[in-house]
Amino acid sequence: MLASSLLLTACGGDSDHHDGGDQEPERVQDTRSFSVNEEELAFDELAGALEADQWYGVRPNGAGYRVEVPDDWNGMLVMYAHGYRGEGSELSVSDPAIRGWLLEHGYAWAASSYSTNYYDVRTGVEDTNELALAFTEIAEENGRTLNEPSKIYITGHSMGGHVTAAAIEEEAYATANNHVEYNGAVPMCGVVGDTFEFDYLARFTLGAQHLAHLADDSAPPLESFPATNFDVDAINSVFWDVVPAVGVQGVTTETGDKMADLVRDLSGGDRPIFDIGFRTYYWGVVMGTGGRDGTVNGILADDLSGNEGYAYQLDQDLNTVSDEEQAFNESILRAPNDPDANALRDDGLRWIPVVNGEFSIPVVSLQGLGDLYVPFHHGQIYRERANANGSGDWLVQRAIRSPGHCDYTLDEQETAFADMINWEQNGIKPDGDDVLDADTVADPLYGCQFSDDRAGLPGCTPQ
Repeated sequence: MLASSLLLTACGGDSDHHDGGDQEPERVQDTRSFSVNEEELAFDELAGALEADQWYGVRPNGAGYRVEVPDDWNGMLVMYAHGYRGEGSELSVSDPAIRGWLLEHGYAWAASSYSTNYYDVRTGVEDTNELALAFTEIAEENGRTLNEPSKIYITGHSMGGHVTAAAIEEEAYATANNHVEYNGAVPMCGVVGDTFEFDYLARFTLGAQHLAHLADDSAPPLESFPATNFDVDAINSVFWDVVPAVGVQGVTTETGDKMADLVRDLSGGDRPIFDIGFRTYYWGVVMGTGGRDGTVNGILADDLSGNEGYAYQLDQDLNTVSDEEQAFNESILRAPNDPDANALRDDGLRWIPVVNGEFSIPVVSLQGLGDLYVPFHHGQIYRERANANGSGDWLVQRAIRSPGHCDYTLDEQETAFADMINWEQNGIKPDGDDVLDADTVADPLYGCQFSDDRAGLPGCTPQ
């Protein structure tokens, strides 16, 4: 998953290739070193599962991997893309949450650690593809001869959802160094609006300090971008009577209520569960990104963008601009951008691969309604782009009534994957949620069709 040390940037690269050569910009990411703790790669058979082979090791690219193949393999492979691993140097692998379902239904699965950490989706796509291409080679090295998979699917969480969505794009098929064309995909809680995530974080955190300062001089005014005087403690003192923490639901002040409305609009509009998600400890996770530059912690060589041109709202009346909102937008620090920072490249994928909504395989995507970190608006962007590029019929989306980030039940995940498989293999397209109609999204029962009940949250029984 993403973590609080993620740095800020904003959405979209342009359509021009970077031409390489003498003017190749330098990235901090290219100076970092990573390694796998091979002792941590070993994994046990799953209790109660059908007999299967478990293999693990390190690929020539430096990425660790795990592969599991049932004795009664159905000939199909599922690639799992893990989420953000933070800023450490040690690489690690995660098993898919739906591992038991995959084995029960005869699927092999494989997961890469990737060969880098930080928010390096380019490497995530390349290393996941490389492992898929090496599947039969790995089997042969372990004494089992297998045919090439008849079909390959991909799924992942959070940053891994970005990997999943980017890997199936026409742009990835055209530019990836390791070429794999997938048969179906299930991105979950994914950054499917690609670099909007960093635009969101910039708008959120810069807006927070400006609103806090306007309400109380104890919060300092923003002076520059990067914001070297970003002050989380001062912001919290203005917005919260009880600051959100793990296991502690936050309690907002009157100014904090305005901040909630600002974020509501920014993150996807009025919807159930948002107010609960806003008051979780993910507030602190988002604020932990505040004040940073726009290079996504060195993944880019230059700042992509910040909050330039964004019109902030401070209430739920989106049809008018109040005097307060006009004054806010005129006075807030605006962060400049470099539209070439995430351009197409001539050496493979963009540094932050884009999700243009250009694909022609079944996709079932999950987005959390209360997720404050990878907000619901990602799903709206995904739908708009898919519709605009002729891929809308290939995309089914589901709104999950979860308050946090990637906090989906196993049943919600297994059902989504099984429905994608049924669609791809049997032509039965599953149902989904409309993510664009504002009235539909704002309904108190929105998301109930595909969500399990959660203790302490509003239920789905009509009153």
